[in-house]
Amino acid sequence: MDLRQRINAFVELGKFLKQFSEDPFKENNAILHSDLFFDGFKHQIKIAQEHNAWFTKENLIFAFNGWSKSLTESSINSWIINYNFNNLKSKKVAIIMAGNIPLVGFHDFLSVLISGHDVVVKQSSNDKHLLPFLAKYLETVEPDFKGKITFTVDKLADFDAVIATGSDNTARYFEYYFKGKPSIIRKNRNSLAVLTGQETETELEALSEDIFRYYGLGCRNVSKMLVPKDYDFQNFFQAMYKWHPIIHQNKYANNYDYNKAVYLMSEFDMLENGFLMIKEDSSYASPIATVFYEYYENSEALKDKLEADSDKIQCIVSKGLLDTEIPFGQTQNPQLWDYADNVDTIDFLLKIS
Repeated sequence: MDLRQRINAFVELGKFLKQFSEDPFKENNAILHSDLFFDGFKHQIKIAQEHNAWFTKENLIFAFNGWSKSLTESSINSWIINYNFNNLKSKKVAIIMAGNIPLVGFHDFLSVLISGHDVVVKQSSNDKHLLPFLAKYLETVEPDFKGKITFTVDKLADFDAVIATGSDNTARYFEYYFKGKPSIIRKNRNSLAVLTGQETETELEALSEDIFRYYGLGCRNVSKMLVPKDYDFQNFFQAMYKWHPIIHQNKYANNYDYNKAVYLMSEFDMLENGFLMIKEDSSYASPIATVFYEYYENSEALKDKLEADSDKIQCIVSKGLLDTEIPFGQTQNPQLWDYADNVDTIDFLLKIS
């Protein structure tokens, strides 16, 4: 199977996912093998929702829509154009996936297969229903994928390299266990926004998407804000209001109530509006329904801090501060070349020997 065959298969998968990118789902009989897979994927979506209450239909649709836009011929070609896939010797690459948001490990899965390697996937129990079904679709579109994709719940064995995503604690285990293999080991990272007080209402409303999408569970969700001294949070809270229905989601509400009680009993200073709390804190990882904030003195000191803490940061949302900044509202819309932890996955896969 050559590179063009692999690209074409994923392009077809993108077309398939487009059917699930809005509510209600709309079957397109022109999509390859949709007659075989459309109803089955609807069933897997239902199971995923029942298994994990964080995987609401709205958030699943958001994920499918994002991948349907990424899995186009033009997007994939733009991604891989600068890599040389010639003379690659196929290896077996293991992926240990997180399960915090729907299909969070799909980019690694795509990267391994588009590179020409075989993949062994160990999924999180929180997100185990969608990807195996999509893999079956890929194998039907491109039969040469059969035998190149394996899912396992057992201890990983017989692999040449590994990509593992987890917490800081599990990363220590991964680093020890996989020390003899080429590896990418991902630890905890969080995303932040740098505000100046000059943001427009539209920009702050866009920031609400970065905060609340997927209930704030993703590493690309903004969990902290850096603000200037004497920042007035009134406009910020007004811009967040459109997300107030989120408090009707039971798991989110339970976390909000619990964390609010903890803060009140601990006599921590915090501000809240009935569905979101903000608290001054030097940490980057904030609990669900909470965003931390920290003051900065000037832009130079701010840049120094961001540089010093770069290994803790996934994305930075700002306007006119950094070359690598992300526009307000766009953290959950990465391009294929926006690699997690800024580690080039394809380059790693091409260098496995």
